[in-house]
Amino acid sequence: MIRVTQVRSSIGTKPKQRGTLRALGLHGIGTSRDHEDTAVFRGMLAKVPHLVRIEEGGS
Repeated sequence: MIRVTQVRSSIGTKPKQRGTLRALGLHGIGTSRDHEDTAVFRGMLAKVPHLVRIEEGGS
């Protein structure tokens, strides 16, 4: 599992990056979501690494 937490605002980012955050289930600073470690989510995270914190492991 991967826990993704939004740590920076999406204000001023490109529309595709805002869409990626919404697709990840993040709707504001401090929100977190758990996702399975798949290539799809890894690709999404590669588009917005400056806006999120990624924690690996856990259950």
